[in-house]
Amino acid sequence: MRQQRSIEERQTVERRKAEMRALADQFESAIGAVVDTVASAATELQQAAETLSSTAEETTAQAAAVASAAGLATTNVQSVASAVEELSASARAIGERLRQSTQMTERAVTEVDNTNGQMGELRACADQIGSIVSVIDTLAGQTNLLALNATIESARAGEAGRGFAVVAQEVKQLAGQTAKATADIAERVSGIQESTGDVLGAITGFSRTIVELNAGSLAIAAAMDEQNATTGEVARSIQQAATGTHEVTTNIAGVERASQASASAAVQVLSSATGLSQQAELLRGQVRTFLTTVRAA
Repeated sequence: MRQQRSIEERQTVERRKAEMRALADQFESAIGAVVDTVASAATELQQAAETLSSTAEETTAQAAAVASAAGLATTNVQSVASAVEELSASARAIGERLRQSTQMTERAVTEVDNTNGQMGELRACADQIGSIVSVIDTLAGQTNLLALNATIESARAGEAGRGFAVVAQEVKQLAGQTAKATADIAERVSGIQESTGDVLGAITGFSRTIVELNAGSLAIAAAMDEQNATTGEVARSIQQAATGTHEVTTNIAGVERASQASASAAVQVLSSATGLSQQAELLRGQVRTFLTTVRAA
């Protein structure tokens, strides 16, 4: 009986050990898979956190570089805007001076036209004087001829015509002096006419030059107005670009702050993943110890 009971007890113990080993195997299979999954997930999380941290650091560095470049671009654009504004002011000043020059040339054209008219009147007067001198010269010639005829007739009259001959001689001398004077006047009038013609030609050429200069000044003034308008458009565009680069700088600053926050979060995730991996390894060791104890029972 005792032997039978002892055999049954040993069988019971062996059966319990077998059950414990089976339970340990099931526990190892279930918990081990969970521990392996946790460890694998912790490793993957650690790798992802490291990648995220590296990417965040690189993004932060790139954002800082872009922010620096955008700041420099903003400064350059503002400098260009100032230069364009100065250029626009210079263009406006040049346009104003050109308009003043145009007004002066217009007044000069008017004065030249007036002078041209006066010179025309002077030439007309000289022509009239020339005509009068020509008439006087003709009359002097006729008077001289009459004096000559009177001298001949007085000579025929003899002693009775002597007094008339003296008068005829004086008339002849006066006619000669008149002819000489009219010849001198005619020469001077001819010189005046020639000089007047030269002056009129010069004034006409000068007038054409001033008209051409005035037309050129008007064209330049129109071009300067157009250039001024274009410069104004460029200035407004550059100002818009400056505003845009300033907004880019502001947005990049936000990106940089977000990247820094992401880097900080990545560091925390990496720390948590490292701790989780360590806890998984610790749990794996405790499970092995527990299973060893259970199997040895």
